[in-house]
Amino acid sequence: MLLVTGGAGYIGSHATRALRAGGHDVVVYDDLSEGFEDAVLGAPLVVADILDTERLTATLQEHSVDAVLHFAARCYVGESMEKPDLYWRINRDGTRSLLTAMGRAGVDKLVFSSTCAVYGIPDVVPMVEDLPHQPLNVYGETKSAMEGEIAEAPVEAVVFRYFNAAGASEDAVLGERHDPETHLIPLALVAARDGGTLTVNGDDYPTEDGTNVRDYVHVCDLADAHVLGVERLLAGGKGLTANLGSGRGNSVLEILEAVRKVTGKPLDVKIGPRRPGDPPALFARADRAEQELGWKPSRTDIETIVEHAWRALRS
Repeated sequence: MLLVTGGAGYIGSHATRALRAGGHDVVVYDDLSEGFEDAVLGAPLVVADILDTERLTATLQEHSVDAVLHFAARCYVGESMEKPDLYWRINRDGTRSLLTAMGRAGVDKLVFSSTCAVYGIPDVVPMVEDLPHQPLNVYGETKSAMEGEIAEAPVEAVVFRYFNAAGASEDAVLGERHDPETHLIPLALVAARDGGTLTVNGDDYPTEDGTNVRDYVHVCDLADAHVLGVERLLAGGKGLTANLGSGRGNSVLEILEAVRKVTGKPLDVKIGPRRPGDPPALFARADRAEQELGWKPSRTDIETIVEHAWRALRS
C-alpha cells in the first residue's frame, strides 16, 4: 500500500492515477485546501491536515503503508512572499510531521515532490542536480528546507526537482485547477477561450525572442517518474535526487503561438514589466533520471502539451 499526500492536487492526482494503473494500492491523504475530491477518481481518501501527526501515524498503520509519495505543499511563489509563515508551517513543518509519523509507523521509503526553485538563478544552464541551492523566494526556501529535513531522516528517499509541470491527462479526465491560476498555459488558454488579454511579463530578456524560456514537462510524464521512483525503493533500491524536465526550453511567445494554433482562436497580448528576480532561461539536464530510473519524457512536443490542457479545460 502506498500513501500519497496531496494526492487530490494537480500533480498528485495524476501520480495517483498512474500508480493505480500500474497495479499499486493507494490511499490519498489530503486536506482538500488545494485539491479536489473528484480528482482521486475513487481512490480511498483520508481528508486530514498534514500537520496532524497522530492522524498521519494512524493512517500509515491502519493501511499497512510500505512507502509514501509526498506532494502536500503550498506552491505559489507570489503567495509565499506575502505569507511566509504559512509556507514554513505547511511545507517544512508538514514534512516534519510526516517524517515523525513515518518513524512511528516504521515506514522508511519516501518519494518527494521538490522543485527547480531551489536553484534560484543558476550559473549553469541546462541545470544539473549538484548546483548549489540559492532560492529567490520563500517557496523555494521551504522546498530546500524540506529536502534538508528528509536528508536528515532515517528514510530512503527519491527526491524529484520538477521544472514547469504542464498539460493534462490525455483523456481529459484530469486537468489543472488552481485558484488563483498562475501558470502560463492555462492562463493563455482561458484568455483565448474568453477573448481576454494576457500580460507577458517582459520582452527584453537576453533570449532569442526576448521572452522568458522555461522547461515544460507534461504532468503525465511526471506521474510516470513517480511510479518508477517508488518502484525502485520498493525493490530495495537506493534513494537519489533527480531533475524532471524535458531538457529544453520554450519561450513565452512560443507557448502563445502554440495556444493560437491549438485553439484556432486569436489571443490578445500586452507586454508588461518584468517580474523581479525572474531568470531569462531555466531548463533541466535530466540525464540522471534517465540513467538511474529509465525515465525519459515522451510527451515533450509543446503543442501536444497545450492540446491536452485545452481538452481538459473544455471538458
